Amino acid sequence: MSSIESAPKPSFLDRLSQSRNGLGLLFMLPAAVFLICFLTYPLFLGVWLGFTDTQIGRPGVFIGLENYLWLFDDSVFWMSVFNTILYTTVASVLKFGLGLWLAIILNEHLPFKNLFRAIILLPWVVPTVLSALAFWWIFDSQFSIISWVLMQWGLIDTPINFLGDPNTARASVIAANVWRGIPFVAISLLAGLQTIPQSLHEAAALDGATSWQRFRSVTLPLLTPIIAVVMTFSVLFTFTDFQLIYVLTRGGPVNATHLMATLSFQRGIPGGQLGEGAAIAVAMIPFLLAAILFSFFGLQRRKWQQGGND
Repeated sequence: MSSIESAPKPSFLDRLSQSRNGLGLLFMLPAAVFLICFLTYPLFLGVWLGFTDTQIGRPGVFIGLENYLWLFDDSVFWMSVFNTILYTTVASVLKFGLGLWLAIILNEHLPFKNLFRAIILLPWVVPTVLSALAFWWIFDSQFSIISWVLMQWGLIDTPINFLGDPNTARASVIAANVWRGIPFVAISLLAGLQTIPQSLHEAAALDGATSWQRFRSVTLPLLTPIIAVVMTFSVLFTFTDFQLIYVLTRGGPVNATHLMATLSFQRGIPGGQLGEGAAIAVAMIPFLLAAILFSFFGLQRRKWQQGGND
């Protein structure tokens, strides 16, 4: 009786390589390791440091909610909260309005349209530090080009100290952020506008709809999902802005332009209070989640926009 040799059993790696799910898992593994090392671990470490009195060069001990209770009575912290909300709200609204206006213009049949699109992208391509230095020169109390033009026109007698007054400093950093963020909003909304069938506009025009009626009844409802995504990212980028503020004002004058991100860095790194800085960073999370949820779900397409009953 002849013995039949059984086929060798495939190894685990062989079965994994021949499995579609296993192969996908292998490709996802490097990204998962990267996210765990550079996103998840720093996040949980920051949360833990917020409950300690850790300082640079000295390990801390667990102190519970003491950092957060101290922040609750810190006027500078609440000023940074106000500045962050004001900065995010005003800049996001202006970027949306101006970005939508530019997107509608670029969606028309214009000469040199591709050239204009490339020019509009320049503020987004330029590194943040370089654009911040340019705005620092524009708003400088001695060499401001704005003050020079206004003085030449006889509208003012002395240069305007844009970054030396709290109100003008806030307006200046908001203007710089709007200039930098408009390209992202405009190009993204332009891509959304180009997905709307032209036949819908033609049908509305044949029914006697004006340009405003076509925008309100055709363009805006179909563009709302794109607006929700774009504004969510815009709010996220604006709320966590750091480089622009730190290069322009470093939070001054007298903490008037401190955002929660810049205050967290100042307390944690130059100030050496890692626990306090981490607590400010963790305190950003509820505000950030609220802003994102409001921006995303508040702008989602509703049933009435789809022709159904709300």
